[in-house]
Amino acid sequence: MSLTLVLLLVYSLTMAGLGVWIGRHVRASGDFFVAGRSLGSTLIFATFLAGNIGAGSTVGAASLAFRDGISAWWWNASAGLGSLVLALTVGPRMWRESVAHGDLTLGDFLERRYGRNLRLAVAVLIWIGTLSILAAQLLGMSTIFQVVGGASKFVGCALGAALVSIYFVAGGLLSSAYVNLLQLGVKLVGFVIVAPVAMALAGGWDSIAADPLRMDLLAGGSPQSGWRLLFFLGPAFVVSPGLIQKALGARDERAVTTGIALNGVALVAFAALPTIIGMSAQVLHPEISRDLAFATMANGLTPAVGALALAAVFSAEASAADAVLLMLATSGSRDLYRRFRPQATDVDLLRGARVSAIAGAVLGLGLAMMHRSVIDALGTFYAVMVVTLFVPVIAGLYAPPTSRRQGVASLVGVPVLAIVHFSTGGAGFGAVTPVVAGVFASAAGYVTARQRKSEL
Repeated sequence: MSLTLVLLLVYSLTMAGLGVWIGRHVRASGDFFVAGRSLGSTLIFATFLAGNIGAGSTVGAASLAFRDGISAWWWNASAGLGSLVLALTVGPRMWRESVAHGDLTLGDFLERRYGRNLRLAVAVLIWIGTLSILAAQLLGMSTIFQVVGGASKFVGCALGAALVSIYFVAGGLLSSAYVNLLQLGVKLVGFVIVAPVAMALAGGWDSIAADPLRMDLLAGGSPQSGWRLLFFLGPAFVVSPGLIQKALGARDERAVTTGIALNGVALVAFAALPTIIGMSAQVLHPEISRDLAFATMANGLTPAVGALALAAVFSAEASAADAVLLMLATSGSRDLYRRFRPQATDVDLLRGARVSAIAGAVLGLGLAMMHRSVIDALGTFYAVMVVTLFVPVIAGLYAPPTSRRQGVASLVGVPVLAIVHFSTGGAGFGAVTPVVAGVFASAAGYVTARQRKSEL
């Protein structure tokens, strides 16, 4: 067993132990779902940035840089710009709503605005999409175990699922927030050190920038590359149930705005690091699979630096995975379980959340075996989430009053997304990507239902 693998396992046990220790303080569902609304701006910043720097932001972004060059910067930059919109608009407004009405989840808000039927429909759709992003994180964690320990894809994914489940199930958002703080420190230090080292090994900036076609920042050949990522990813970071859930855990409105905004700025700056690593990997190892670009570069460094690099990307994927489990736990317990058992006690809801998280981890593991790459898995999640939530969330906050009919009508965007995606092979119609078409259809359905309501 290599020293790098030993250090990685020790670090994993440390994360699990910290999560279990913090989880001792969780006694009620409010502690589990929103950390008792006790998170200051520092912990909001840490848990947001840790969750946002996941498999897509590291393994996925390096993979895109390996294939496309510098335009991969837009993957993380789009997330950062979307986060700034969340910080200045939806985040603080949703926090005020949650405090005023006692909401613990985005589902609570949707039910108040549109009724139980929309809440149930959205919960089912989010489970479908969210499992894909969990699969992406497990695939990213698996690449580390594959390169370092020679593990199979399944074993690597299973180890990742077990680790994250242990510390999340112990304490929900409260455990995750403190574990995320540890993970964030490791990942930021790791990437800041590894990116310049990787570029130096590849021959410096002149070497990785030698091909002018790979230096076009505005390139965008598909909906999941270049500048078009701004429209594909940006809205997802405004209405993500997992991110909104974390925002509801803030102790006050200032913590929401400050913590999320700092996270957005940090994501825009961070975007350069995995891009440099992926471009360096393409120069040194042009023959490898693009999804192995980061892990291959890290494994080729000195043992100490390589172990730090692998711990950084492992932290990124684990923190994003626990954010997904938070979405699944809250949706499974409050949106689904409570719907069919309205007399459930707080203890029942807490137990239901933990069971939902474990079930989600198992299903995510199965789905990871079906996806070819991290980017493929993430694409499914972001598309379904944006089309399902963008219109009802924004309209619910800024265009009251709303009705059940409007909420259900907005879901017409989901079949439109599927039709455009499959009929065009995912390309869409020029600037009208499948996601954009779905959002337009969702807005049209909402407006049409609103007009009919006014006519009645």
